[in-house]
Amino acid sequence: MLLQDRLNAFKAELIARQPPNNVPPEVFATMARATAELIDSGAPGLALKAGDLAPAFSLAAPDGTLVASHDLLARGPLIVSFYRGVWCPYCNMELKALQEALPAFQEAGASLVAISPQTQVNSRKSVRDNALTFPILSDPGNAVAAQFGLRFTMPDYLIALYKARKNDLPTANGDASWTLPMPGRFVIGQDSVIRYAEVNPDYTQRPEPLDLLPAIRASQHADS
Repeated sequence: MLLQDRLNAFKAELIARQPPNNVPPEVFATMARATAELIDSGAPGLALKAGDLAPAFSLAAPDGTLVASHDLLARGPLIVSFYRGVWCPYCNMELKALQEALPAFQEAGASLVAISPQTQVNSRKSVRDNALTFPILSDPGNAVAAQFGLRFTMPDYLIALYKARKNDLPTANGDASWTLPMPGRFVIGQDSVIRYAEVNPDYTQRPEPLDLLPAIRASQHADS
């Protein structure tokens, strides 16, 4: 089953559950309002695109080891996936799908990292819960996400909803800013040029992992 089909089925199942185990319709309405306002703000159009230069970064893995984009690019193309955190079921489903696609990425000569604003403790949970074998990196304050044009500040009504549902982002992220990254996925060539960029302000929509393979192969050809 395609990743988006899985995500759609998961959302439908949440809606179909009987109270009190369902997600109330007003929660989805609030989320949809926030997504629509984010789109209307023009923020998605400011994210880095194919042809732009990707910023260099060095971020901590769950064990504290620093992982540098420069070192990964020395080996071949680099896939960078930004996600919201271990608390987001859609992100966890995407991480699992990326793990499933990892052998194909490696066969094509690419490395893969996923980046979120969460603390290293929560990154360890991401690795454990999703049985991941690729690096999960912590981006304090969404600083690297901001360089890619993905960081946004949550509106007050959305913060209130998160608080009401006991989703304590300041604790999860070790940061009081109430910012998140728009989910984004990039393929970066060894020359630091972005060959593929997919950014969607709707966190329930994610591209298929294997759709990256043509960009990876084209990047290998361009870098050779």
